[in-house]
Amino acid sequence: MTRANLVKVVFIGVGLAGLSACASKPPPATQKQAPAASEPAAIPGGTYKVGSPYQINGVWYYPQVDYNYNQTGIASWYGPGFHTKVTANGEAYNENELTAAHQTLPMPSLVRVTNLENGRSIVVRINDRGPFVAGRIIDMSRRGAQLLGFDQKGTAKVRVEVLADESRAIAAAAMNATQVAGATVSDDGAPIPKAAPRPSVTVEGAPPPPSRPQSSPRTVTAPTTLAGSTTDDGRFMPAPVVEQKPLPPGPQRIYVQAGAFTVYDNANRLRARLNSISPTAISQAMVGDTQFFRVRVGPFDNVDRADQVLAQVLATGTNGARIIVD
Repeated sequence: MTRANLVKVVFIGVGLAGLSACASKPPPATQKQAPAASEPAAIPGGTYKVGSPYQINGVWYYPQVDYNYNQTGIASWYGPGFHTKVTANGEAYNENELTAAHQTLPMPSLVRVTNLENGRSIVVRINDRGPFVAGRIIDMSRRGAQLLGFDQKGTAKVRVEVLADESRAIAAAAMNATQVAGATVSDDGAPIPKAAPRPSVTVEGAPPPPSRPQSSPRTVTAPTTLAGSTTDDGRFMPAPVVEQKPLPPGPQRIYVQAGAFTVYDNANRLRARLNSISPTAISQAMVGDTQFFRVRVGPFDNVDRADQVLAQVLATGTNGARIIVD
């Protein structure tokens, strides 16, 4: 696709995606696949971090503050191979806590993850970067996968929704704790990134840190809307409360969404290029006052087939393609 064809391209989330349900298989403990590096020491309580754009295996990721994040996709989980290792924001990873890795959301953030296959829903703390396997949108801790009921399969169709007010609260506490402790918040992603081929992401909308006494730099005001507790090192950790959400009505299928365009001709050119891989269609959707033309390959009956097609689509240079459920 030429640069001209990419004018006004927007890869949209669950507002255009919808819901779904399906099956897959392990191995779960190798999903994150973060490149090895010299292991730093964990920082008690971690730090607040958004980070600059970073590149993993030829793919660029652009972290940003997004308190409207709400997407569907495929979740994986990671555990034994990463237990006690340092996360992207400096915490020590504990596979038995309710944490998760995300490619772009601020750390820490709180998100609700709902398994669209069985309706189980929990809240987890984002404290790491990943997953770096194509087609995955979140890497759950082992405990999170167990509570959602997909630790044996390895993957599940999920909806991931950021909890805006709660995330702002723990972000403010983490930023203040970092400043009081005299630590410097690293401006990189995780793993260690290279310089981005476009201007750095500007962190907007992040709340100013509240004034706190230096005598208690790790004191956290726990969100009153969530069950949870503050750990010894000052992190708010959600309680292992499983809510049962109603399953979405109608057929729930997996697609590879290659892109969403405001110009129909651009969408049609991409559709024609991908149609030889698998049946590709254009659907319309409104986001606010703007009409988008979504290019979707599929639907597919299972995650394995969607993974295969996603790899083929990415090989054509359509780097923004991702798996969605609808």
